[in-house]
Amino acid sequence: MSRQIMATVLAVLAGSMLAACERPAPPEQQAAATQPAANQERAVPIEPSKSGYADVNGIRLYHEIYGAGEPLVLLPGGLMTIPEMAPLVQALADERQVIAVELQGHGRTADTDRPLRLKTMGDDVAALIEHLGLGRADLVGYSLGADVALRAAIQHPDRVRRLVVLSTPYAFSGWYPTVQVGMAQVDSKLAEQLKETPTGVASRDWPQPERFPQFLDKLGAMMAEDYDWSAEIRRLQMPVMLIYADHDAISTRHIAEFFALLGGGLEDPGWQDTKLSNAQLAIIPGYSHYNFYTAPELAPTIAKFLADPLTKPQGGDAAAASKAAK
Repeated sequence: MSRQIMATVLAVLAGSMLAACERPAPPEQQAAATQPAANQERAVPIEPSKSGYADVNGIRLYHEIYGAGEPLVLLPGGLMTIPEMAPLVQALADERQVIAVELQGHGRTADTDRPLRLKTMGDDVAALIEHLGLGRADLVGYSLGADVALRAAIQHPDRVRRLVVLSTPYAFSGWYPTVQVGMAQVDSKLAEQLKETPTGVASRDWPQPERFPQFLDKLGAMMAEDYDWSAEIRRLQMPVMLIYADHDAISTRHIAEFFALLGGGLEDPGWQDTKLSNAQLAIIPGYSHYNFYTAPELAPTIAKFLADPLTKPQGGDAAAASKAAK
C-alpha cells in the first residue's frame, strides 16, 4: 500500500495515533503548552464519575460518565478510544452529563462474532440510553461515531433529543474518491501497521486479543459498503447540527447537500429570521479530517447549538426519562 493510500486510510479512521503523530499540534495547543501553569488548569484531565459496561445486544459496551446536567452521548471515530476525545469531553462536561462510549471492537468494548454493522451499533447506542434510564439524550458523533449517531437517530428518534454530526457524509459518494479507495483497502493485512492505534493497543486486553486482525477485516468491509441515507435524513425531526473542517475528507458540495436535506440553506430566512430552520451548519477553518477532533472550536460550537432556543425540545423529556427509569 502506498504512503498516500495509507495516509488516507488513517484519515478515515480519524483517531489513530499514527495519523496524529504525523501532524503538528494545532497552533492553539502549541500556544497553550507555553502558558504558565496557572493558565493550564483546564488541561488537567477530569475523572469519570462512573465507568463500566452495559450488556446490550449481545456485547459489553464500555462507557464513562462525566459531569452533570442534561445527558449527551459522545461517540469517537474509527479506531479511537475515549482518551483521544478528552478535551471535548472535558469542555462539554462543564455543563452537561457526558456519556463517552467505545463502540463494538473499539477500545475496551471487545469485538465478538457479532457482525459489524452501522445499524447494529446505532441500536447499541439507543439501548445504552435506555439502560442508563436517560429517556432521551443529545448525540455527538465524530467520523465513524457520527455514522453510528445518525443511525441511532434514524432508527430510534424517540431516544435522541438533538444530533451533532462531525465530519461524515450522508452517502458513501460524499467521501472524496481517494478516501473511498483507502477505505476499501482496510483489512487484516494492516494489523501490524495499526497495532499502535488506540484500539490496537486496547485490543491486547480483549478476552481474545488475536481478534484484532479479524476486526480490521470486518471494519474494512463495513466501510467499503455503498450507502445513501438521504431519504431517511429528510425524515429526521430533531434539531441537527453539521460540523466540518474546511479541508475535510468530504466534499464541500456534499456538505451543502446534507444541510439542504435537513431543511437548511434553502431560502433567505427574512430580515427578522422568521424562516430559520432548526438545522445548523458550521465549517471550522484550518483543519482536516486527520486532526479535526483536536479543534478547540468544537466544544463552544456544539454548546452554542445546544443552547439555541430553536433547538430546545418542546417538553416531554421529563416524562420520557421517568418512563425509561422504571
